[in-house]
Amino acid sequence: MASPLILLPGDEVPSEYIPSSNSAPLRLGAGLRLLSQPSSNPPSHVISATQSGLLSTDNKRNAVSILSTPNRRYVPTPGDLVIAQIHHSSPDYFHCMITPQAPQALLGQLSFEGATKKTRPMLKQGDLVYARVLSTGLGAGAEVELTCVNPATGRADGGLGPLTGGMVFDVSTGLAARLIKASSSSGEQQDGVAGLVVLDELGKKLEKAGGFEIAVGRNGKVWVDCANGGDYAVKATVAIGRCLSTIDEHELSSTDQRKLVTRILREMKIEL
Repeated sequence: MASPLILLPGDEVPSEYIPSSNSAPLRLGAGLRLLSQPSSNPPSHVISATQSGLLSTDNKRNAVSILSTPNRRYVPTPGDLVIAQIHHSSPDYFHCMITPQAPQALLGQLSFEGATKKTRPMLKQGDLVYARVLSTGLGAGAEVELTCVNPATGRADGGLGPLTGGMVFDVSTGLAARLIKASSSSGEQQDGVAGLVVLDELGKKLEKAGGFEIAVGRNGKVWVDCANGGDYAVKATVAIGRCLSTIDEHELSSTDQRKLVTRILREMKIEL
């Protein structure tokens, strides 16, 4: 097995780190791009890093990506899932905030599943949406465009759209990337995905009470909503936020993550 590899922007991914599968195309995740070398004979392609971080490979999904450093400032990348907040609207767009440092992003008022001028969501300042980065333009100051549908199908895949109720918690971009990887992985793994078992453990502990919904944005935002209303839902949502904040601050093993979930749920007086 190849040793862990840290890449800097512009570094090429060595061929021995790239998964090889004839049954599925190679998937490039965040932080990587495919470059062609027409000058070579025959013409070839290389995979280059666009951000610094640890190279992550998933042989089952035939995918490779970059795990960014935990405190890295988020830079919008096409395909990223983000949680955006509505700042204001214009006739054709909602103007959204992704991070305090980044310029406002544009979300078309008809960029929702089944939306027409009569049925489009009536979003107001402060409302939240789960969206995907559609494009970032070229050059400095280019506008970032968001969408809440899959451009190929017109459907709101993966829970895209307005987020109502619940609470939003801030986490590092590094933990956000790991949470997305863990929540999107299929199949059970003993030690979790990307070193995380907290979501699975919370799901098991809160299943009898109706469970919870979660949306994770690469911009370091996590939205959580528990099924049951009232004080229980508030306590459970706060407990989930506390678990994520603690794991973000401390490197915990799978066993310690399970212990953390049990301890915090008991402190919040949530029946197990």
